[in-house]
Amino acid sequence: MSVDLVVVGVGYVGLPLAAAASAAGLSVLGYDTSPAVVEGLQTGRSHILDVSDGQLRAMRAKGFAATADPSVIARADTVVICVPTGLGPDGGPDLSAVRSAAETVSDHLRPGTLVVLESTSFPGTTDEVVRPILERRGLVAGEDFPLGYSPERIDPGNRRHGVRTTPKVVSGHTPLCAKHCAAFYGRFVETVVVARGTREAEMAKLLENTYRYVNIALVNEIAVFCDRIGVDVWDVLHCAATKPFGFAPFTPGPGVGGHCIPVDPRYLLDKAHRAGARLGVVEAARHVDGAMPGYVAGRVARLLADAGTPVAGARVLLLGVSYKADVPDTRESAALRVADELTALGARISYHDPVAGPVPRLGPPVTDLDSALRECDATVLLVPHRDYDLGRLARSARLLLDVTGRVPGGEVERL
Repeated sequence: MSVDLVVVGVGYVGLPLAAAASAAGLSVLGYDTSPAVVEGLQTGRSHILDVSDGQLRAMRAKGFAATADPSVIARADTVVICVPTGLGPDGGPDLSAVRSAAETVSDHLRPGTLVVLESTSFPGTTDEVVRPILERRGLVAGEDFPLGYSPERIDPGNRRHGVRTTPKVVSGHTPLCAKHCAAFYGRFVETVVVARGTREAEMAKLLENTYRYVNIALVNEIAVFCDRIGVDVWDVLHCAATKPFGFAPFTPGPGVGGHCIPVDPRYLLDKAHRAGARLGVVEAARHVDGAMPGYVAGRVARLLADAGTPVAGARVLLLGVSYKADVPDTRESAALRVADELTALGARISYHDPVAGPVPRLGPPVTDLDSALRECDATVLLVPHRDYDLGRLARSARLLLDVTGRVPGGEVERL
């Protein structure tokens, strides 16, 4: 029996997509190569912040199931590939998961099945990488099956915008492929935006995240400059953000982290390099953002020195090691790079995070926060999780560097 949708890769992108489609009445199955993911979903345990166990139970009641058996792909009217794209050992794009997923889909592809890639990658990936793999058994994209690209726009932890309410950019290998893609997503997404082609849709996703990357670098550089000339950068940002046009507010921090913002600009730079072009602004942003963990570590050292404590041998407590507030994900977290920089200076690092699990490279986390605040020579608030009582941090810490600009009071050092 056929199903409306098979999601290949039911992680932070695929599972919310499956949940939105299921809630709209589509029959959905998930395929994943991870036995742990499949087992968890089959027993009603969600491993994704944005899909609760209750939502997963509702999906299961409507027929959703996860499997490690790729033969389910042959039952799909639509297959959406939602596998991760990261960086390889050389720092360049790693499309191994995309290629592997495309090979699996190709092995089970039926004529007429719509195939959509959602994984973020450089312009040309759908047509130059995925399409030849899908066509290797004789089926031709645009003739025997529709092929499209629709960039994922998941923002983990965002309670306002989800799959259904975030406009969906879609595209196709041919205009007819794009129509198939738009019709599919139109069944469970409020607004569908059709791009001129797959390359335009792929480029749009890279632009979205590179825009954030560059603007984060800008405010980080302004924060460093304001520190040098004795200006309160947080008041500067507050005042600038009151302008109702021509200014989009961003905040400084210890650097960029997560699965998208530090990675996607590297895909863009790699494509530019291979095209013989130079993206100077993006390259400059990479330099600024890459330097922020070291700058934060230097600020901690200065704070300790002002109190008469050498950074070498000092006990430093890091608050928040995930890549963003209220999200447990530590992938590419700037907090981990701050820890590395402080360790290189000789500091003894401990950490606490109310939402992220233990980080093996840092050892076990602090369990008694109050004691750690009193005992450590300096505390650094890196991630403003909702669970943190900011007033309590200010009262209890011996020295506190607030990288987030959230802690009240005059006895706090701010970025």
